[in-house]
Amino acid sequence: MTPAAPCRPATGTAVTNAGKPTTAGSHANLLPTSPSAASSLHLPRLPPPPPLSCSNHAPVHAATCRNPTTATLYPSDDSLSSMSPREQTTLLSRQRHWRRAHDLFDRLRALPGYAPNPVHYSVILRHLARARRWPELRRVWLRMSRDDALPPSNPAYAALADALAKAGLPQESLLLLLDMRARGVAPDEVSMNTFVRILKNNGRYSDALILFNNWCDGRFDVEFLHLEHRKVDFHGPMKFLLDDIFHEIFDSAGALGPEEVPRKPKLVVTYNTMIDLYGKAGRLKDAMEMFLDMLAYQVMPDIYTFNSMINVFGSHGSIDEAEVLLANMVVRGITPDIRTYNVLMTVFASAGDVEGVLRYYRQIARTGLLADAVSYRIILQTLCERKMVHEAEDVIEGIMKSGTSVHEQSIPVVMKMYIDQGLLDKANVFFERHCRGEDVSSRNFAAIIDAFAERCLWEEAEHIFHCDRGAGGKKDIVEYNVMVKTYGLAKRYDRITSLLENMKGSGISPDECTYNSLIQMFSTGGFPLRAKKLLRKMKDTGFKTACETYSAVIRSYSHNSLVSEAIDLYNEMKALGVEPNVVVYGLLIDMFSETGQVDKALHYINLMEESGIVPNHIIFTSIIKAYSKVNCWKEAHDFYAMMWNMHGGPDIIASNTMLNLYAKLGMVIEAKAIFDSLTINNQADDVSYITMMFLYKNMGLLSESIKIARELQDSGLLSDCAAYNAVMACYVAKGNLRECAELVQKMVENNISPDASMFRMIFSAMNKVNASSEEVLQLESAYNDGRSSAKHAILAFLFSMAGMHTTALNICEQLLKPELIIDPCAYNVAFKVYASCGEVDKAFSLFMQMHALGLIKPETVTYIHLSACYGISGMSEGMRRINGLLAYRNSEFSKSLHNALVSYRESGNDNLAAQLVKKC
Repeated sequence: MTPAAPCRPATGTAVTNAGKPTTAGSHANLLPTSPSAASSLHLPRLPPPPPLSCSNHAPVHAATCRNPTTATLYPSDDSLSSMSPREQTTLLSRQRHWRRAHDLFDRLRALPGYAPNPVHYSVILRHLARARRWPELRRVWLRMSRDDALPPSNPAYAALADALAKAGLPQESLLLLLDMRARGVAPDEVSMNTFVRILKNNGRYSDALILFNNWCDGRFDVEFLHLEHRKVDFHGPMKFLLDDIFHEIFDSAGALGPEEVPRKPKLVVTYNTMIDLYGKAGRLKDAMEMFLDMLAYQVMPDIYTFNSMINVFGSHGSIDEAEVLLANMVVRGITPDIRTYNVLMTVFASAGDVEGVLRYYRQIARTGLLADAVSYRIILQTLCERKMVHEAEDVIEGIMKSGTSVHEQSIPVVMKMYIDQGLLDKANVFFERHCRGEDVSSRNFAAIIDAFAERCLWEEAEHIFHCDRGAGGKKDIVEYNVMVKTYGLAKRYDRITSLLENMKGSGISPDECTYNSLIQMFSTGGFPLRAKKLLRKMKDTGFKTACETYSAVIRSYSHNSLVSEAIDLYNEMKALGVEPNVVVYGLLIDMFSETGQVDKALHYINLMEESGIVPNHIIFTSIIKAYSKVNCWKEAHDFYAMMWNMHGGPDIIASNTMLNLYAKLGMVIEAKAIFDSLTINNQADDVSYITMMFLYKNMGLLSESIKIARELQDSGLLSDCAAYNAVMACYVAKGNLRECAELVQKMVENNISPDASMFRMIFSAMNKVNASSEEVLQLESAYNDGRSSAKHAILAFLFSMAGMHTTALNICEQLLKPELIIDPCAYNVAFKVYASCGEVDKAFSLFMQMHALGLIKPETVTYIHLSACYGISGMSEGMRRINGLLAYRNSEFSKSLHNALVSYRESGNDNLAAQLVKKC
């Protein structure tokens, strides 16, 4: 009777050197749910593993300790006969080509006294599966099970399953489990680990865990895998196996009875597979328990174990635990390899810790290791994403000095860094150095082109696209698709025809992505007819047209008011069996809502609901807009009330639509209720404030309008010229010049240039105060004539009239720069500002400059300001000459004199006012 395998020790026990269990803490305490500090991870310490030599194992044939390379790859028959089975296996495994392996296997079978060897069959099956020699594999399989009467063993199943999975046939490899079950072959640890690894690599984590746990419990059950033959191609490479399973074996062999013998893994490779499996499944606690079980059963962890553990914990954010594992690894005498450092660099890169990535990158050289392609890719990716240009260039120089080249996957990353930073010259130099004549794939060229496309640098992208690739450098369809995107973003629709001709000349046919990109481009570019033509061609070519493709064309029709065309396309969709989604219905409903066609909008809402699509916020907002167009506030209110039952309630667009409707109808109370609700919930935007401002203003409630305007100004929502204009309109209506000037100052400080509407309101504001109508008309004329210095002169005049002298002086300093050419109007404004601010020297200097340029005209206000400057300076002769030029009894002068006095006093220049009064 076979003795039962030792049971798993109780959780928390560890096996000591003497073989006696000692009590330890629970595994759960070693790995809390939330990762703790690094010091919380305590690992039991075991003695280092014994050296790997023949003397440390049970006695074996002397030939097994000899180096197998001493035998030639093509020995004579006598040499083959003298070899042990293990040496023959080694020689068979070392063959580089499946045909030579097959020939050697035939020679072995022909030797006198050769006994069929299951390991030899395993090796040859692996050779044939990796080479995809399915007919030869079938013959060897049948020869093994029929001619040599040697049923498939665990090594044969494991070798064949591994080779099939690596050949891209994982489902076929799992069919071997059915064959094993039918033949009554229970998996050993090697074959079980192979199948678990295949399931893990295909993302079937739960199935892999069930298979492993069943094996540990001594059960062999494959029904949970749902390995049905209809999922496999009957004409595929494993057809012969399917025939055996479903026609012969199940009828004759019978089911394998459960062993129910508990087992524990004994191989380090099994523990490594399970640790990695638990890590990928996000079960950190189970991964740690598997690692501790490994130590408890004295299965010595290797470099792959620690690399897997570090990757598991690091990739789930437990960076401190990952570093503790690294320290424990070193303590055990296991030297970290380059993969260890690559894993740690990846961990820190995913956490955004650049310093951690750089620390371990530098440690590679300090430990005597050489960075590999993976190391360089990680460090360049990290540095380039964070735009650390100089550091990335240092790494690139190090790569070149090491005699290697920048990996092609890193080239687009570096190029994007340069492009995003505007370093186009460096990008070109890097491209010429690392891409010209190099074996860079078309997909990486596409990534470089896309980096230029995102910045609308279509000419640079085009240069990369047309550059010389050297021998064998063919463009892939992806590059053409990216160029379509490039021209679309840059609105260079004229370049598309030549691109498609180039594509046709290269023998490349457009794919589904090409058509979708072209349709999207022409739809958003305002060419609905061209988009529709491409849609028809796409269907004629045989590609499946998705709902998203139709919605792009319908959107273009809608934006261009092509109502009937949009409806025809909707009907075409339905006829072809392409079900419209909520976006399509939303476009149609909004199209009718914009024109106030409520009945048609409601019709498509009904069609949408009949198709099982629930209306969303956008649909309800469109209906509210439709009712708003025809002033049906009750119906709009009903839909708005229904939105409160939806997730999140009404959005800001729906609320503003209702607010605008109430404002249009003068329903102040209803509008205020919505506005107050928005402000309380911090949902109000600039549109909400502006709507309420105009409502109060139009209703004659100017104080309320000013209050809302000030709240908007304090809210930080003023972001464009339209919003500033709305606030300005309220201040102009109130006639407060100071608030108008302060608003314009804030606008300029935020780099928002006043538009024509704003300047019209500035003129209106100045006309309402004591400004000279002559000066205002002069400024307005200069603005209308498009004079280059007119805008600055107007702003300087406004700030001066409002008493904001510092701001006015700053603008004058900019106006009078030597490199700028200004007109007489601007000179007069600058002279007024200097005189008003008491800058006598600057005023005199500017007056003389104006006189030298022949810009002096007998303008009353100019002479009044000049006279005031003479008075301040005590220059009585100058005052006498100016007085002789002035006609004191002239009514226009009296008005100008009065305005000048008021201006001086309001701006706090009492001395100037006193001098002017004394002079007069």
